[in-house]
Amino acid sequence: MTPTTFTPRPPSLRSTATAVATRLTLRPVANALPPSMLGVAISRQIVAGSMTAFGAPARRTRIEKIDRPVPGSGRLRGEWVRAGETRTDAALLYLHGSGYALCSTRTHRPLASQLSALTGLPVYSVDYRLAPRHRFPAAADDARRAFDWLTSEHCAPEQVVLAGDSAGGHLAIDLSLELLRAGLPLPAAQLLMSPLVDCTFGLARAREAERSDPMISADAAQRLLEHYTVGTPPDHARLLHRIEPGEVLPPTLIQAGGAEMLAADAEHLHQTLTATGTDSTLEVWPGQMHVFQAMPRLVPEAVPAVRRGARFLSDALAAAGRASGGASVGRSA
Repeated sequence: MTPTTFTPRPPSLRSTATAVATRLTLRPVANALPPSMLGVAISRQIVAGSMTAFGAPARRTRIEKIDRPVPGSGRLRGEWVRAGETRTDAALLYLHGSGYALCSTRTHRPLASQLSALTGLPVYSVDYRLAPRHRFPAAADDARRAFDWLTSEHCAPEQVVLAGDSAGGHLAIDLSLELLRAGLPLPAAQLLMSPLVDCTFGLARAREAERSDPMISADAAQRLLEHYTVGTPPDHARLLHRIEPGEVLPPTLIQAGGAEMLAADAEHLHQTLTATGTDSTLEVWPGQMHVFQAMPRLVPEAVPAVRRGARFLSDALAAAGRASGGASVGRSA
């Protein structure tokens, strides 16, 4: 697969103004919210309202809800997102962000629909269980259940690509590692947007000492995450993602905003993947905030970033098709 080329440019005036406004308005609220169900409920409303206002769903988007029992392993919950004509022999598995507590398939539907439109793929967005009601590893179990269902009923593993943002990026890495360590086929590629990597937020605090995040502090973000990880040792292997030499994951494109504290996580993940043999590409977009790709109505850089991510996934699927001797262009539905 041809590596992506990325030439950083200064942030647009709109994205700079957005970061300043966020720092003055949202950050004080996010940092002041209590670490309780009330705080989580308020945060859910703020995030859902923002993503609805600033997201931009693709035209001709169709939604098909999935909610069914899986014998012996709980329920499968999520939704198919299809924008226009989509392939029937391949799919994108999307894992939304949330700090494991806030968002949903609905909040990320506009981003999922854009990825569907740009790749020509149906997107299965996982409606995984959220904290505080559900704790580790509930979300990870739901992600694995979705992948197993997708690859048993819809397409081969090498015709699946992963995408995830924030905590969804953390889930994507967990899923790939679990499959690898079980000796099972891996997805063709993974797109990680502002991925959470270090659940202790040590990397984020180090970055925060140099430049504070416009959205939230590392302490407040950790309090939110602890709704999910409470009772689990912070050095648990599925939280810290220790990747050993020779554990080669699918080709990976990592995108992060230069203004966010999780840029440190993105850089660390890229270095780790590269050192252990994974084909990894890192893009740090100057001046951008956390998961800026989800806000195209507000941040001009969101559009080209999502396009680059979609092109990366499409190229990876084509390469997987060539490697398996199959067709690189699939049927549409």
